[in-house]
Amino acid sequence: MANALKNRVSHIQLDKCKTGISGLDEITEGGLPRGRPTLVCGAAGCGKTLLAMEFIVRGITEFNEPGVFMSFEETAEELVKNVASLGFDVDGLVRRKKLAMDYVRIERSEIEVTGEYDLEGLFVRLGSAIDAVGAKRVALDTIEALFAGLPNEAILRAELRRLFRWLKDKGVTAIITVEQGQNTLTRHGLEEYVSDCVIFLDHRVHNQVATRRLRVIKYRGSKHGTNEYPTLIDEDGLSVLPISSLELNYPVSEERVSSGIGRLDAMMGGKGYYRGSSILISGTAGTGKTSLAAAFADKTCRSGGRCLYFSFEESPEQILRNMRSIGIDLNRWRKKGLLRFNSVRPTLFGLEMHLASIHKMVKDFKPQSVIMDPLTNMMSIGEADEVKAMFTRVIDFLKSQGITTIFTSLTAGGDALEQSEIGISSLMDTWLLVRMLETSGERNRLLYILKSRGMAHSNQMREFVLSDDGIKLVDVYIGPGEVLTGSARLGQESQDRAKALAAEQATAVRRRELDQEEANLKNQADTIAARMAMIKAERKAAKQSDLHRLEQVEKNQAGLAAARKAD
Repeated sequence: MANALKNRVSHIQLDKCKTGISGLDEITEGGLPRGRPTLVCGAAGCGKTLLAMEFIVRGITEFNEPGVFMSFEETAEELVKNVASLGFDVDGLVRRKKLAMDYVRIERSEIEVTGEYDLEGLFVRLGSAIDAVGAKRVALDTIEALFAGLPNEAILRAELRRLFRWLKDKGVTAIITVEQGQNTLTRHGLEEYVSDCVIFLDHRVHNQVATRRLRVIKYRGSKHGTNEYPTLIDEDGLSVLPISSLELNYPVSEERVSSGIGRLDAMMGGKGYYRGSSILISGTAGTGKTSLAAAFADKTCRSGGRCLYFSFEESPEQILRNMRSIGIDLNRWRKKGLLRFNSVRPTLFGLEMHLASIHKMVKDFKPQSVIMDPLTNMMSIGEADEVKAMFTRVIDFLKSQGITTIFTSLTAGGDALEQSEIGISSLMDTWLLVRMLETSGERNRLLYILKSRGMAHSNQMREFVLSDDGIKLVDVYIGPGEVLTGSARLGQESQDRAKALAAEQATAVRRRELDQEEANLKNQADTIAARMAMIKAERKAAKQSDLHRLEQVEKNQAGLAAARKAD
């Protein structure tokens, strides 16, 4: 525990100089070592000069640290023109005495190797430039020219050490660019050993697609990212994508967002997707994957949010036209600035460049939702494992930003439907599957939810109908051992309605018959009850008559006895 605390304190105390270059400060955990030289090596065209110039310019504009840029290959005028397209006002910085530019011309034929060879003249010239602007940063591009005529390795090593020591003594943070050697990081194979920090730039071509990458080879006294990182050079300069910083610690939301289709929301508990979740819509060609994605984009913009739409096979105008045919007008949202398209062929550049571009556009536009349609087109520029790794980084990045993302995936004919071509279905929170069902000479669409983490969802299939009024989900007809859709469903439903009507009519007739029979029986019951009452009355009258007769007989007998004086 004590050792860990000690290491942590040491890490905090290391003084670093922020570069201002997007992503590089994150990879180096704060920037380059302040007051020490950093070596930037790589082959021609990898961006060494640009990195060095951006380090100097951003140091001035963002951190108020004047700088010196000394070139041994390009003149100051050439450098100014080269970086003007990036928005770097080098001439303005020079006029304000914030930047000193110097071109040192060295001809190999003019160099004589003697035991007295040294860089004293360079030190004087560079020291004067540093003092003139009060420089805190220095860039030397490239130092091979200084030693082009020195075959003596001992002299070369000694002068390199002198150069690096001199820069440290001046207290400036320096970037020194060098050319890559045949089998070494640098041409002489010595520079990397005397540098405190070494950054390697790579510009490679694979399957006729060029990609740029950056790697921090070493960094004395500091923890740093050691992976290869995708690097992008565009109109804003150089940026690096620090993929290693994306960990599984992003927040999650309980908030739900509508899919844009009411009945699909109902299939997910009536609330839709979780905000910040990843949704996969997969299916064969023509099943309506793009339409589902467009409905979500329309709903996002309708709610006042921004949506970034990456299309890898259709132009924006084609998407806008196609969606109008089903009643979805996306163009109004594009005009309002709520919807932005980025339509490029995957083969335009490599996976790393796509990854870096996605990061940059998301950070610039700050959308609430992102659509990638279809991600399977990326298979044309990389192996399945490479594409999966790339989209794993994309998914983690978008989740860390709380962005709800829809990915569409094309399933090739004949392949299993419940799989994704790239193999990222396990990373998805919700997976919708759309498929074609061929019955009665028709092909109709079906949609169902294969999975939706963290929420109750329907296990029912729905017929997926694209109409002029938009997207509708209709109950399928489940018959004995079959699922009916389209005209077969309509015909069966018509037959069911006719049968139901006939059954209802028969029931009504039978109900009337029973009512009549009940009435007849009631009348009969009333007649029987009246007859029973009459019988009861007659029986009572007969009984009373019998009693009266007996009384009369008794009276007559009593009178007769009295008349006879009988005892």
